[in-house]
Amino acid sequence: MQPAKRVPSGNRLLAALPRKDRLHFIAGCEEVDLVFSDVLFEPGDRIRHVHFPASGFVSLITPLDGVACLEVGLVGDDGMTGTPLALGVAVSPLKALVQGSGSALRMAAAPFRRELAQSAALRLLLDRYLFVRMTQLAQSAACNRFHLIEARLARWLLMTQDRAHSSSFRITHEFLALMLGVRRVGVTRAATSLQKLSLIRYSRGTIAILDRPGLKAASCSCYQTDRDTHRRVLR
Repeated sequence: MQPAKRVPSGNRLLAALPRKDRLHFIAGCEEVDLVFSDVLFEPGDRIRHVHFPASGFVSLITPLDGVACLEVGLVGDDGMTGTPLALGVAVSPLKALVQGSGSALRMAAAPFRRELAQSAALRLLLDRYLFVRMTQLAQSAACNRFHLIEARLARWLLMTQDRAHSSSFRITHEFLALMLGVRRVGVTRAATSLQKLSLIRYSRGTIAILDRPGLKAASCSCYQTDRDTHRRVLR
């Protein structure tokens, strides 16, 4: 998936650091391109870098039985990839797949660990971010179990728009089914339902959000819960 239009921005997680800590951290980073469909790491890989997207976004995907997979996280300018390193774990349990092209600040694992040891502000910020991620993961598990596909699809589209900074992006029903953990026919029905309500327009692999307030109303409460958690803990 690739947004039709990008609006470059800074990483909001790093922006929450005190100025001195932020400038010191950024000085140790390099700016890199996030290229659509690139894999930053696979399950079982040693994590060699952390990425803080400034634009573009990355899906975090967990494998299931070696034949299926499910998206469990979506990282844009609100976060980072490679969080196990912040917990002292060098191996990833997830696949990190670039779904929206853009740019990111990248730091190698060893200097990242040094920064964590030297900056109490960075340590505290990432502890809070990890708490938010764990809370959102628990919310997603409940959402996938109890909420209707239409509401889950609306939630996912809103989350993607937040990170794509665009009202339209390219995506296939096959990919949506993969991300939501349902059959393709279920996604087709859900997308058709949202389109009949004039909330989205789907044509030739492109989804355009036509009515964001309406899409929020169609979404389950998990979308706003996630936003409230992020705002409350990371403000």
